Amino acid sequence: MMSLPFYQRHHEHYDRAYRHKALQSTVSQYQKETKSKSAVYAQGSTAYARGSAAYRHASAADFSLDSSAAYSHGSSAYDLESAAYSYGSTAYDHSAAQSKRSAAYSLDSESLSKSSAAYSRGSESINKLAAAYRLGSEAYSLGLKDSNLMIEDQSYKMSPKAKRAKQNLVSEDKENEAVDYSVPIFTGREVSISGITDTEEERIKESAAYVAKRNLFATGEGVSVSKVAKSTSEEEHHEKKSRKVAIRESAERVALKKTLEETQAFHKKLNQDKLLHAPEFVIEPRSHTIWEKQNVKFHCSVAGWPAPRVTWYKNNVPINVQTHPGKYIIESRYGLHSLEITTCDFDDTAQYRASAMNVKGEISAYASLVVKRYKGEIDASLLYAGTSSMPMGFGVTPHGYASRFEISFSDKFDVAFGREGETMSLGCTVVISPDIKRFKPDIEWYRNGVLITPSKWVQMHWSGERASLTLTHANKEDEGLYTLRVVMGEYYEEYSNYVFVRDADAEIPGAPGAPLDVQCLDANKDYVIVSWKQPAVDGGNPILGYFIDRCEVGTTHWTQCNETPVKFARFPVTGLIEGRSYIFRVRAVNKAGISLPSRVSEPVAALDPADRARLRSHPSAPWTGQIIVTEEEPAEGVVPGPPTDLQVIEATKNYVVLSWKPPGQRGHEGIMYFVEKCVAGTEDWQRVNTEIPVKSPRFAVFDLAEGKSYCFRVRCCNSAGIGEPSEATEATVVDDKLDIPKAPGRIMPSRNTDTSVVVTWTEPPDAKELVGYYIESSVVGSGHWEPCNNNPVKGTRFICHGLINGEKYIFRVRAVNAAGLSEFSQDSEPIEVQAAIGGGLLHAAPSPPYDITVLESVRDSMVLGWKQPKATGGTEITGYYVNYREVVNGVPGNWMEANIKAISERAYRIENLKENMVYQFQVAAANLAGVGTPSLPSQPFKCEEWTIAVPGPPHDVTCIEVRKDSLVLLWKEPVYTGRSPIAGYYVDMKETEAKEECWRSVNEKPLQKKYLKIGGLNEGVSYVFRVRATNQAGVGKPSNVTDPVRAETRPGTKEVVVDVDDNGVISLNFECDQMSPNSKFVWSKNYEPIEDDSRLNIDTKGGKSKAIFKDLGEDDLGIYSCVVTDTDGVSSSHTIDEEEMKRLLALSHERKFPTVPLASELAVEILEKGEVRFWLQAEKLSGNAKANFVFNDKEIFNGEKYKMKVDRNTGLIEMIMDKLEDKDEGTYTFQLQDGKATNQSSLVLIGDVFKKLQDEAEFQRKEWHRKQGPHFVDQLGWEVTDECNVMLKCKVANIKKETHIVWYKDDREIMVDEEHDFKDGVCTLLISDFSKKDAGTYEVILKDDRGKDTSELTLKDTAFADLMNEVCRRIALSATDLKIQSTAEGIRLYSYVTYYVEDLRVGWVHNDTQIKFTDRVKTGVTGEQIWLQINEPTQQDKGRYTMELFDGKTTHKKTVDLSGQAFDEAFAEFQRLKQAAIAEKNRARVLGGLPDVVTIQEGKALNLSCTVWGDPTPEVSWLKNEKPFVSDANCILRFEHGKNVSFTISTVSTHDSGKYSIVVKNSYGTETSDVTVIVISVSGLTDTVQGHDQNNTTASKKKKTMASKQKEVEKKVQTVWGENITQL
Repeated sequence: MMSLPFYQRHHEHYDRAYRHKALQSTVSQYQKETKSKSAVYAQGSTAYARGSAAYRHASAADFSLDSSAAYSHGSSAYDLESAAYSYGSTAYDHSAAQSKRSAAYSLDSESLSKSSAAYSRGSESINKLAAAYRLGSEAYSLGLKDSNLMIEDQSYKMSPKAKRAKQNLVSEDKENEAVDYSVPIFTGREVSISGITDTEEERIKESAAYVAKRNLFATGEGVSVSKVAKSTSEEEHHEKKSRKVAIRESAERVALKKTLEETQAFHKKLNQDKLLHAPEFVIEPRSHTIWEKQNVKFHCSVAGWPAPRVTWYKNNVPINVQTHPGKYIIESRYGLHSLEITTCDFDDTAQYRASAMNVKGEISAYASLVVKRYKGEIDASLLYAGTSSMPMGFGVTPHGYASRFEISFSDKFDVAFGREGETMSLGCTVVISPDIKRFKPDIEWYRNGVLITPSKWVQMHWSGERASLTLTHANKEDEGLYTLRVVMGEYYEEYSNYVFVRDADAEIPGAPGAPLDVQCLDANKDYVIVSWKQPAVDGGNPILGYFIDRCEVGTTHWTQCNETPVKFARFPVTGLIEGRSYIFRVRAVNKAGISLPSRVSEPVAALDPADRARLRSHPSAPWTGQIIVTEEEPAEGVVPGPPTDLQVIEATKNYVVLSWKPPGQRGHEGIMYFVEKCVAGTEDWQRVNTEIPVKSPRFAVFDLAEGKSYCFRVRCCNSAGIGEPSEATEATVVDDKLDIPKAPGRIMPSRNTDTSVVVTWTEPPDAKELVGYYIESSVVGSGHWEPCNNNPVKGTRFICHGLINGEKYIFRVRAVNAAGLSEFSQDSEPIEVQAAIGGGLLHAAPSPPYDITVLESVRDSMVLGWKQPKATGGTEITGYYVNYREVVNGVPGNWMEANIKAISERAYRIENLKENMVYQFQVAAANLAGVGTPSLPSQPFKCEEWTIAVPGPPHDVTCIEVRKDSLVLLWKEPVYTGRSPIAGYYVDMKETEAKEECWRSVNEKPLQKKYLKIGGLNEGVSYVFRVRATNQAGVGKPSNVTDPVRAETRPGTKEVVVDVDDNGVISLNFECDQMSPNSKFVWSKNYEPIEDDSRLNIDTKGGKSKAIFKDLGEDDLGIYSCVVTDTDGVSSSHTIDEEEMKRLLALSHERKFPTVPLASELAVEILEKGEVRFWLQAEKLSGNAKANFVFNDKEIFNGEKYKMKVDRNTGLIEMIMDKLEDKDEGTYTFQLQDGKATNQSSLVLIGDVFKKLQDEAEFQRKEWHRKQGPHFVDQLGWEVTDECNVMLKCKVANIKKETHIVWYKDDREIMVDEEHDFKDGVCTLLISDFSKKDAGTYEVILKDDRGKDTSELTLKDTAFADLMNEVCRRIALSATDLKIQSTAEGIRLYSYVTYYVEDLRVGWVHNDTQIKFTDRVKTGVTGEQIWLQINEPTQQDKGRYTMELFDGKTTHKKTVDLSGQAFDEAFAEFQRLKQAAIAEKNRARVLGGLPDVVTIQEGKALNLSCTVWGDPTPEVSWLKNEKPFVSDANCILRFEHGKNVSFTISTVSTHDSGKYSIVVKNSYGTETSDVTVIVISVSGLTDTVQGHDQNNTTASKKKKTMASKQKEVEKKVQTVWGENITQL
């Protein structure tokens, strides 16, 4: 539901003045259900008052289509209803007062019955209104010629939402008091064509009235002004409502609204089906009869709901607009549908049908179109060439008329030249035949296709015979093509010519011409954009800018709007006073002075666009002096919300224009705006309009720094305060967004008349918002340029008039847009001003065509072909005319015309012939001089159906590009193709004088193409050629034989030359010095005409033609040929294949972008002291080469910070910076220019790249300072020696004797045994057997009196792992080859390494299978030996064994083969060792207990014991001094438990001294253990016992020979002699 004023919402009163466009389209669907009040309303005030009660309860849908349509389309119907409306306002008040709320609250059956009665009574009125509507629509279709009026009329229907008014509910019983709502009534015009009113005085009055009325609405008081008496003097009564009354009225409105909504919902359910109705034609399309080449338009209007869909048919076939682009234009707007047919021809004669369809049904309406034409219509150019040379059969006398009138012009106005300020008059005498007094013509004048309406600048007059137009004060805006159109019924004639208006003489010599076409755009409350066009004349000095002046309408005081000149041809003017009207003018300024002012603009009112639209679209009753103002109670204290949709709509160097939408939350009082700005990237917001807020949602911001980026935002304000800011705009750069266009190209003049030249050109590339073009001419050699036009022309073609006949002129063009004027184009080729036809030469009609042949024949038609005349008459042939005659029994009949229009092809189908009749034909050619002599009659041909299966003959066989050894043959495919498609062609040739049997085929296989280059010709020999077509059935009849062609290259023959100019443009060039005045260059690709100019531009000047490739690519591959017409076969071709294309593209790029070749791109490096050096090197530089250094798009120069150098000898360009600071982050560019060649190289230093370079520079600076004392050249590192030790080493420099070096690990000093001598400048620290315990941080310090330097190495985590990997690698490399060793347990494989660490991972592989270790198969490391033990080996243990040593990165392998002999030997040795081990284990042996030597004092007791072992239990025996010794009383020998042996002497004597041996023996072996007993006989000595454990004697277990033991005992005895011997 659309938003409506309160009285429409509560009472459903839809006043036509407030009706929305969407609502109109909706109500038109309910014509059949129209209530009685709509009819009553349409008939007049009495019925209006009588039906007011029912009217208040009717919905918006109940309005009749007739009343709305009559208002929209019929002026008479509008006047009737306007009068009824104005007169009925009082009656409406009375009837509304009588009904009051009773009808609203009690929607009973009585009121409903009254409504239905009113509905029935209104049906007759509806029918009357429908008839009136149809009359109005007919007037609409025939009238309303003024397009501006039509546009304005349509805009009236697009009424915006009405302003919410304050409601005034006064409960009074008197009829003359105000009722429960009031209708706003405003004054205004019925139709507004330009602006608000026609005169400035009326504009001021209406603007003032509007402001006054709006201010009344804006007041916070409830105001009701009632009419006291019907007189010219009226007064306004104001009374305030109390809060209690307002609350009561508000409650009543709510209750009433609820009741109405419920009632509407109920009736909507009851009448839902009645809303739909089938379509019906309100206005049906009309039939038309027109001339050929005219446009016609069918109109119809359709009603129905849902909105019907209209389809147009031609002879019952739907019209498809896409298949005929530009032919048909179908439009539908607000129920009015139209079909326009452009440039009608005879084929458009048909019956046309409009079909309207919706869900309720379909209806159709029919109209016929008859298109008439001249019977003898031919090319229009022939009408002016005369008919003296035409035969009887080729007359151009017209007959038949499309209407009863013929219109012609006499005493016509010529091309006119005037000057600004002068009065100019144009006129024509109009002759209309027949002259019927009651039929008066419509005289219409157009400028550049736009209808001209009378004004103070233009006056029109029609005397009945002569039409005239007077420009009372000519301005450059008046320059253009003027057309007089005389309309009689449905037919019209036109006459056109050009009017030129030059600049008035400047008041100041050298001042520019005045600007023109000043317009006001985007007008608002206090703001308007003024635009203009730049003048063509700048006075000899560039225009510096423009001044804009304004003047309030009704005054003569002009105020300059800008202090400094602006160059951009648009300027926002602010500071206007709301409600006032203004006019504007513009002046141009250069250094010589200021121009005359332009013509003033149309007046514009400073109003809100919505208010302006409301005033235009709400015509009201005549002014009665009464203003009834109603408005709701305003919301107090509502701070407006932020504006929305803020955007920059225009940005130039001088200003930025902002646009936004008002906020949704703003209360009911007016709002104003504050604009704020800040530099992009900051939050420093500054208010732009600090003192006075703006009223318009537009604002122009000035005084911005050019090149900077800004952001903008807007705040709303009212009496309650300032609201929140809007969202900020994107960053906007203060610069011209619209660039000055580039110069146009390809200026081509061509002859037109004795005093005019046609100039064409191409649009400049990347052109935006072009206003037009200025053309200038100059007599060759004069150097003086004159403008050809003073008002920019659209398009790329212009006729320059006023030239001197016989003079040679050159021309140039410049493009114009709001940013300025482009540079001038290149000068055109000189051209002599002469008439176009023949250049002043006389021409003759062409000679007859010849060799007429039949290309196809059917029952009632034949296709003829013929050859072009040998003499064209000096100009191009425009067409051919064919005659035919019957031949009966050899007697020819009369010649008859076969075609009315000239045909351009040399093949033509003659229809409507008689089957089996014999015919003869003749053909005549025509050119601008006329129709030539017809050819001789052809041989007789019988018109019969061709039934042969093979194709007919090809035709139009021609030879081009004739050279001494080759030529190119062209032909066209047969018209008759036979019974199957053509499969190819055969070309035959023979020498001209040869016999018929000498024909030979040039090609063995059929050709698919329709051309062939024939080589191998003999120079000087004449040849003839013919072509045959073939299909599946066979080879058809040959074509006509060509004229004899002599194989020769004529003197002066030129070939097509491919060229690449300095701009890289690739072109094919062809010259001809044998051209006639009407010769043309015709280019083709693969011998087919070039119709698509999207790939190629053709530029022809004089005897030179150039085919310019726009973008050479694979689509352009082919043969390009050029033929010069009206010459003796001048032609040539050039083939572009893939290889040629690549060559041309490479050359184009080289020419288009000549570059200074670089040996190296821009690079950066850090110098020793931390300086930053940027450099690049060119391969070669001349002495004029120069370089520009750019940083962040700004040029930098040599100075304190930058040291720049260009070495032209070596090509080296460099720039050195002492230090790299944070502000130096950005892009560095070196721009080179050496003549035309340029090049540049850039280096981007931002982000991490810049940070890294900056850090490196800082590091190098510190390094340089560090190196002034002892320092490390190479930082502390490590290496693993061949012995697998780790050596920490570093290289030092600048060392002297006093320099000390100190090593640390984990901050603990490492004590080094010797001082380092710094030999070779290397310091080392060797760490043997490196392992995990050696992980840590190592540091070495150099120091002396000059300073110190530190180097640190962390061997932890990853670093330690890397080192250990290297150690392991070294250890793995030191491993010896695997060896085999047999043991008692089995076989052992082993390898030795330098030393072993746990990080070295060892694995074993047996026969490519990883070994799983068990108790039988084990691996281990013993010292430096890595082994694999195989216990109890078996045959399965044979094979290849591999030891894998993994150092963390690489696996090192050692392999041995344990099989065959190696295994057998190892196994045998294992068995032997095993047995030896068993024997060793089980043999008898003395396990211990006996000492080697026992020294004892005589008389003491000696007790020796030991343990023996063996399996089986050994036998024990004793020896004394190598003799058996047995037990006796003094010496007791015992052997107990199979292992304990004892030797006891109770009292020793010297005789007991000696060597005692115990011998143990079993089956596995014998072992002897000796003990020496020394008995000392000296009394008083201390007994000493050595080596006895159990008897407290000191014993030595060393086994020695008996002699050595004795010597040792003797020595000991001597040593301890005299000492006390203690017995153990």
